[in-house]
Amino acid sequence: MADKPQSFANHAQYTALYHLFTSPLALIFVIWSVKRLISTPGADTVYMLVGALALFGAVSVARLSPLRAQDRLIRLEEQLRYARLLPADLAARAQAALSPRHYIALRFASDAELAGLVEMVIKNPALKGKEIKSKITTWRPDTFRV
Repeated sequence: MADKPQSFANHAQYTALYHLFTSPLALIFVIWSVKRLISTPGADTVYMLVGALALFGAVSVARLSPLRAQDRLIRLEEQLRYARLLPADLAARAQAALSPRHYIALRFASDAELAGLVEMVIKNPALKGKEIKSKITTWRPDTFRV
């Protein structure tokens, strides 16, 4: 992604080790364990399924916990950015009205178009992140997300 500028079309990032290896293998292990339990029920296959579910849970938590921490940091960074760039009343309304998902989507908006997009999201809080990001015309890249 470093070769071409980040945009709505190419901003999603994938971690190959997680998305293409660890997560699919953990899911395959759960499916295999369920099939094995159905075909040959017994204590050992129950233990295998419990182990497979525990492994899948651990793999999921290992991915989701850092993302949750990053979401909190993004929200804090964006609140500081809003305090610096937006009129005080708009920044206060944004802090009261925006959800973490809104902040995460709006982080891609350039400084010039931020106020208009924040107003739009405050007026329509049902907007999803994808809808917000599609309305951004001048993209501000975020290449640090894991």
